[in-house]
Amino acid sequence: MSGADVLVQTHEATNGRIGHLTLNVPKTLNSLTRDMVETLTEHLEVWAADPSVVAVVIDGASEKAFCAGGDVQALRNSSLATPGGPCEYAEHFFAREYRMNYILHVYPKPVICWGHGVVMGGGLGILAACSHRVVSERTRIGMPEVTIALFPDVGGSWFLNKMPGQAGRFLALTAANINATDALFCGLGSHFLADTQKQDLLDRLCATDWPADNTARHNTVDNALAAIAPAVEAPAAQLAPHMDTIDSLMAGDDLPAIVERVLAWHGDDVWLSKARDGLAHGSKLAAAWIFRQLNETHEATLEQVFASELRLGTNIMRHPEFAEGVRALLVDKDRSPKWQFDSVEAIPPAVLAGFFTAPADMPALNLPTSLAN
Repeated sequence: MSGADVLVQTHEATNGRIGHLTLNVPKTLNSLTRDMVETLTEHLEVWAADPSVVAVVIDGASEKAFCAGGDVQALRNSSLATPGGPCEYAEHFFAREYRMNYILHVYPKPVICWGHGVVMGGGLGILAACSHRVVSERTRIGMPEVTIALFPDVGGSWFLNKMPGQAGRFLALTAANINATDALFCGLGSHFLADTQKQDLLDRLCATDWPADNTARHNTVDNALAAIAPAVEAPAAQLAPHMDTIDSLMAGDDLPAIVERVLAWHGDDVWLSKARDGLAHGSKLAAAWIFRQLNETHEATLEQVFASELRLGTNIMRHPEFAEGVRALLVDKDRSPKWQFDSVEAIPPAVLAGFFTAPADMPALNLPTSLAN
């Protein structure tokens, strides 16, 4: 075991080893730093090439959270240090984080993510990229980027576009939280277990007779998960029962009309009311670039998705809207951001287009061409 912020260990199995990475900064709800991303990437690459490693487990050392996202205050500091950019720490953080997310998406061996507690931002990027995505009775997933003038990155342009109906667009624009049952419905989760059953799963994986073939190894993990009956009931669905309303609110390509419909919605449902308020109080500029990003990447490859996210993320770091959003929510905590625009209609097309033009000095993404297995 090594590393203060990421614990690294391996477990001996019947005929192999299981790699185990634990995010270990409970005081920040395991928020990711650049060093943590580097540690995760390093060991994922080493274990991909190690024939003795048959699978990988990723979890968090906190009862409250798997991972609450990236360290946005560090990103804000980087943005403020060099207005207009280059914002060295922030931009290279994104490049390295997206590379790690991509590695997880294409990893040849099974990767089990234990998504207990808060799973947001960069934490969701890890969960969504893993082959086996366990959610629990206390899983709380959110994409709150519109509230701080960011966007659902870390592959959000990939997995949000693959959700049923307009669920992805709705979650991105409103910052609505979802639970484990919702995660299973929209594909962010693959299995539901109680948090207390994690050790049972680890024990089963260690006692398993592992095949040499990676496809068969994925089936082995499927079988181990299926053999464990959930020890608690799953929470009540929030997303599926509202899909007709969500699809109606989010229909079409006219963002001002969508915003108008959402803000005009009035009803007794608490979950939908919070979603409406998330869009109402969020950055209108962020809503515009979120909407455009999802539309432009709808048919994109995984490689194109991460390249486009790095372009957008780099430009956002070089603009003051993000720093203001983090100030209002997390630094001064006055929850009164001074957004540049009062409505999406007020955003000049040229301003929005500028966020989708790659700066000449942006960092390289350097996605791996292949992973040994």
